[in-house]
Amino acid sequence: MPLIFFKSHGGEIQEVHAEVGTSIMQAAVDNGIDGILGECGGCCSCATCHCYIDPAWVAKVDEPDSTETEMLDCVLEPQETSRLSCQVFLTEEMDGIVVAMPESQY
Repeated sequence: MPLIFFKSHGGEIQEVHAEVGTSIMQAAVDNGIDGILGECGGCCSCATCHCYIDPAWVAKVDEPDSTETEMLDCVLEPQETSRLSCQVFLTEEMDGIVVAMPESQY
């Protein structure tokens, strides 16, 4: 099971193991990670699961589709590595991925 390092806006790190095929959002919600709300349940319709993929890991994550790209226009403090964590699904190659949370989802 891949390991995810969730980094809070304040710099605290929480480690979570999750099944391959699980979204990063679901792994966060299932493990009580503050900063990932996932209010729409992973439907790519609310942007409350906004996160930043660590630059070292961007190449191992699929590109966002047009729906996700449009939703990313709604997030606070977007960055080049911004993603909706409900649209990033774990693979074995993502073992050790670092995901940072923004200061706020609103």
